[in-house]
Amino acid sequence: MRYIIIGAGAVGGSIGGRLAESGHDVVLVARGAHHAALRDHGLRLTTPEGTRVHRPPVVERPDELELRADDVLLLSVKTQDSTAALDAWSARPVAGGGSAGERLPLVCAQNGVESERLALRRFRHVYAMCVWLPATHVEPGVVSAGCTPYTGTLHIGRYPSGTDATAARIAADLEKSRLLAPVVPDPMRWKYGKLLANLANAVEAVSGRLVSDEARDLAARARAEGRAVLAAAGHDAVSEAEQDAVRANLSFDPYAVPEGGGGSSWQSLSRGTGTIESDYLNGEMALLGRLHGVPTPVNEALQRIANTFARERRPAGSLPAAELLRIIDAGA
Repeated sequence: MRYIIIGAGAVGGSIGGRLAESGHDVVLVARGAHHAALRDHGLRLTTPEGTRVHRPPVVERPDELELRADDVLLLSVKTQDSTAALDAWSARPVAGGGSAGERLPLVCAQNGVESERLALRRFRHVYAMCVWLPATHVEPGVVSAGCTPYTGTLHIGRYPSGTDATAARIAADLEKSRLLAPVVPDPMRWKYGKLLANLANAVEAVSGRLVSDEARDLAARARAEGRAVLAAAGHDAVSEAEQDAVRANLSFDPYAVPEGGGGSSWQSLSRGTGTIESDYLNGEMALLGRLHGVPTPVNEALQRIANTFARERRPAGSLPAAELLRIIDAGA
């Protein structure tokens, strides 16, 4: 199997680098300065074991690559970029006949729960992957991942549910590449659990690490709204205890990531991308809350403020948590 990593950033770069390191056939897909750096200098991946440079093929567009019948497309762009990527790749021809959307498996290795629905409109064979892989990408061509002895945990299953031989083969390749990959029949249950944790991403992006009482209070309130929304919507989510039991197999080395680094939303602001994934994290709770009559004032405010920061390219972590709390409470 050849793995085409669509979005070779923090998560995609870590997965692609580990697969390449273990001898698997990998193609990295990236844009702009990151693409140029990967093409010219390779992927510089730092883990607690050290720094290695991997040089798999790198492309910027689907038409630069001839797709094969044994390809696996692993989508790891932010959800706000999913539609464009899915449209670009699904129509591409595959050697032997048919299109990627008709023939190839597509794995959504992303936060949130929306990309799988977007993908299933375009691909017949969609797999959900719940990603727990603390990694940082703020410099072109450079990715840092801080967990050991495994780089992350990647629960995988068919979307919307079930398992099959393809999921098992992908998981086996990941496990050989220092990535835990449990095959589960209910991957969305894991993704909803991760979504609850990700509701704090906007707080971290806007105000920095969750070290103050105000930041922790906002994160707790956002998650409490999320749990109420998921209960009203009938969506099951894994418990924190279940997640902790899996993560106990990994330990995090803070010295393996850049000082001051944060999660995926913080990294988007740090790179000045102009977009942030809050519409599909806090915004998912706002959407479900409106559908099911559950108020979500904290998540709505975090969605709005995070989007303003991204649009205006304000620095990550530049609004003190006490001020963020005051703004949200004033509007509640």
